[in-house]
Amino acid sequence: MPFQERLQKSHLYTVFFAPRGFERMADLGMQIAQDYLSPFDKLIGLVGTAGSGKSMVIKGMFPGLELVNDDDGVNIRPLPLLDVAEDATGFYSPHTYHLDIHFEAAFTQKHVLAKAILDAVDLGKRVVVEHFDLIYPFLNRNAHLLIGMGEEVIITRPTLFGPEPQDIADIVFKSQPFRKMTHSAEDLCEYVMRKHGMTETFLHSDVRHGFIFSFLEKPELKLSLDEIEKEVNEMIARDIPISFLDDMHIRIGEESWVCHGPRMHVRSTAEIKNFTLNKEFLVDPVSGRFLLVGVVGEKGAQRIGDLNKIG
Repeated sequence: MPFQERLQKSHLYTVFFAPRGFERMADLGMQIAQDYLSPFDKLIGLVGTAGSGKSMVIKGMFPGLELVNDDDGVNIRPLPLLDVAEDATGFYSPHTYHLDIHFEAAFTQKHVLAKAILDAVDLGKRVVVEHFDLIYPFLNRNAHLLIGMGEEVIITRPTLFGPEPQDIADIVFKSQPFRKMTHSAEDLCEYVMRKHGMTETFLHSDVRHGFIFSFLEKPELKLSLDEIEKEVNEMIARDIPISFLDDMHIRIGEESWVCHGPRMHVRSTAEIKNFTLNKEFLVDPVSGRFLLVGVVGEKGAQRIGDLNKIG
């Protein structure tokens, strides 16, 4: 048996931090396709709230796939999947179809969508389904590959023994608020540091309920980390609105701010709970980079070494 096939059969689940930003989400999708997608997977299910990054992961997994919930394709009717039986033998018949159940349910009854999905799979087509948990009760079959999008990305290959889509949904829906809080706190922290003259570039990384700024050299800051934390918390206390502006910007109050994941934010700063900065730069022993760590929620009271603790 080929190694990749053995890997697929023995795969239970994998967990990644859900990155923030379009490019990082697409890169993760590419990695998922390379490591976990089998050529024989015909039904791919994604679970997560609106704006969690499902579409960007799909674009990374299936470059060139036309998404029916894209702004440029949303008016294409009827849904291509509904005509799969008629087009299946055509020379230009698609091999992979996409649909967003949350969106399509406004136009087509779910049992009709479920039948179209099953017909396509029976004809050897691949169907990629967003909000898979909403259609699962009408399908009576699970996805070959199931992906949950919350604070973490959960990749699983369900069997007769589970997990079911709702199991994954319960996990990712619960964690999604922390992802929004973290992303907003991350932008506020950079906003304060830039406002006070920081010019250094840095990489973004993740920790559970938190973010990491990774610098090649220790940055020269005009404020202490205590003062930066205090100023960010003052912005949080002022309950400043945060809103989507365009695909590369958000508004913090009335001010435009560059952001690569503008849909993944709380609605106002007061929704960020218990923001804390680690009061010293950490040095990564492998890369030698200087790390500034910020966390939200109860994680702020934990030791650094326990942030990613399992269990």
